[in-house]
Amino acid sequence: MHKFETILYSTDGAVATVTLNRPEALNTIVPPMPDELEAAIEAAVRDEGVKLIILRGAGRSFCGGFDFGQGFHHWDKYINTDGQWDPGKDFAFSTAPTLAPTQKFMSIWRSPKPVIAQVHGWCVGGGSDYALCADLVIASEDARIGTPYSRMWGAYLSGMWIYRLGLTKAKEYALTGKPLSGKEAAAAGLINSAVPFERLEATVKRTAQQLATIPLSQLSAMKLVVNHAYENMGLASTQTLGPILDGLMRNTPDAKRFIELSEQQGVRAAIAARDGPFGDYSQGPEDERPNPNNVIRP
Repeated sequence: MHKFETILYSTDGAVATVTLNRPEALNTIVPPMPDELEAAIEAAVRDEGVKLIILRGAGRSFCGGFDFGQGFHHWDKYINTDGQWDPGKDFAFSTAPTLAPTQKFMSIWRSPKPVIAQVHGWCVGGGSDYALCADLVIASEDARIGTPYSRMWGAYLSGMWIYRLGLTKAKEYALTGKPLSGKEAAAAGLINSAVPFERLEATVKRTAQQLATIPLSQLSAMKLVVNHAYENMGLASTQTLGPILDGLMRNTPDAKRFIELSEQQGVRAAIAARDGPFGDYSQGPEDERPNPNNVIRP
């Protein structure tokens, strides 16, 4: 079994659980998390005793997206040359199946075994891609799901926001980047359901146990036919364009000023400048943020 740095992997009967495990940093994405996620999904697929996979986050959040606290330097060797952004390297990296974080996320989508995302706390940016690549998404009612990079420093990566929402709502959230609570996300059809945090783990476990009573071949067949319907809608093309645009949006003059502010005054200052006009995410009132006492202890 792999020795993981950023995730935990365990099995219990027919259910494998993958836990994002950087709780002190809201499970933000740094290397080697995307590779380890893919390896864990592959381990579950290869395990003949596993039928279902649960994806969750340790601590008080599912995933806070990509970690840009150090100016995104975690990925320098893939996207920079001589200390400067190299657009050629960036697009080659961001679209390569063996390297691109987005394609690592898509191991969840490609798994023949269904994946249930258990979402609580913050589920934002790249973290929302993790969750929305899953087959079923069950969240706590107070979770917050969003793409603040819609406002600065990014673009849709997996495209799952587009494919899970109709045109009207997809445009609304693409342009505003505003977050949804778990309850709002369920009402909009972005996720499957939302429950009080106290019932989240039990609800996910019960759903997994119910699905585990169905033959794996049946589960895989139904997942495959639905996936292919959406792939026929151009999913691969969207996932090629999205990461290329993401690289461009990380390197506009505005984006560079955003990162400079983050490096000079801290991430909180950059986020306050970005989200302050909207009064949401960390700049929103307490009752519009996840309850910090809602913690998952692996």
